This record gives sequence, structure tokens and C-alpha cells, in this order.
Amino acid sequence: MSAPNASERKACWAARDELWKCLDVHQDQTSACEKHQREFEAKCPAQWVKYFAKRRDFLKYKEKIQKEGYEPTEGASKL
Repeated sequence: MSAPNASERKACWAARDELWKCLDVHQDQTSACEKHQREFEAKCPAQWVKYFAKRRDFLKYKEKIQKEGYEPTEGASKL
């Protein structure tokens, strides 16, 4: 598959943004955002879909750590 052109990239990013907005509104309930998920998968290359899914997970984790702080587990070694 060739690289997406500018308009295809914009369509992919717009579909991603709509999906993420839906997931935020519905507290990550994927069943409520199936339509957006299908559109996202149709408009983006499969590798991009995987990347953006991992990216969202990372951003959510980072946000949680920044809000709640980080406490190492009791058995964790100290460097």
C-alpha cells in the first residue's frame, strides 16, 4: 500500500479525532462508538490504526500518572 496523500491523512486524522471524542464522552465504552471505530478503520491504514490505539492508551496512562502521581509497588527494586 502506498503512503496516504494529504487529503487521505486529513480524513484519517479527522476520523481518529471523532472516535477519541466519542470514547471520551462515553468513558471508553467501545460499544457506544462502533460507528466511529468502523469509519476510523476504513479511513486509516491498518498500521496507523494500531499506532493510534497504542498512542491513546499511552496518553491516558500519562494523564492518570500526572493526576494521581506514581507510587512504586512495595516489592519493586530501587535503582
